[in-house]
Amino acid sequence: MNSKQLKRSLKIKWLTYYRDNREWIDKLGIWVTSNGHRRPASGFILGALSSLEPDLTTLLPLVVDLSSNPDRIISALGLDISPVKELEALEKAHKLLPSSAQTEVSLAAPEPLTIDAPSPLPANYDDEACSGAGGREIDRPRP
Repeated sequence: MNSKQLKRSLKIKWLTYYRDNREWIDKLGIWVTSNGHRRPASGFILGALSSLEPDLTTLLPLVVDLSSNPDRIISALGLDISPVKELEALEKAHKLLPSSAQTEVSLAAPEPLTIDAPSPLPANYDDEACSGAGGREIDRPRP
């Protein structure tokens, strides 16, 4: 996973976590204002994400060696954002899109595409009945 994918994954996971747990997170006294954005404290965000993103737990020791300032880490990960404003913007964008494009704007990862496999042929299937391509006599199997 490259850094751009990791940042996007972390943002989606953080916003999803915040949305799902907003009722109790909003009541905690962990809110700070950073660069004009009101958000939970960096330590709280990092703690939540370390349990949600396995790749982050392998990178955090290296990142902390480079900078032990949690606010700088959050900023470098692209998470110095207001989760409330981000969720409102996503919801607004979702409503403005035509219905066919609305599935592209969501917090959750897309559902994996599954294609139904053709049903297996019955045991008594006779492949000799094949008429060949184009129905030409030369393509038909010979007895």
